[in-house]
Amino acid sequence: CLLELLAQNVVSIVNETEKQIITQMIDEIILRTIPTAKTTPKYGGILYTAKPNEKESQFCGIFRYKNHVQLSISNDPVLKDPNGVLLGNGSTRRHINFKSPDEIDSDVVEALILQAAG
Repeated sequence: CLLELLAQNVVSIVNETEKQIITQMIDEIILRTIPTAKTTPKYGGILYTAKPNEKESQFCGIFRYKNHVQLSISNDPVLKDPNGVLLGNGSTRRHINFKSPDEIDSDVVEALILQAAG
């Protein structure tokens, strides 16, 4: 039983480490794509805005959940998703869930970020 508990803790640590890596990778893509973006901690995550003086100018956010990191992307009515990566059917926001750093395709994320911030 002790060995099983230790194994679960190791998995949790690895998951937290991976979630931190995923968060950093997405953050780097966003800030490289929109260098003028400003960040705001909100709703348990990080929101990104292209126009800090406008109340509703957030174009995306990163949120860490128990089993994944979510990139939430605003401006849904105009988003083109040729790779079919966006989840959800919201009228203003959709998202991508990442469980591993290997799942991040920077070109796809960058294209969506450019559209959302546009």
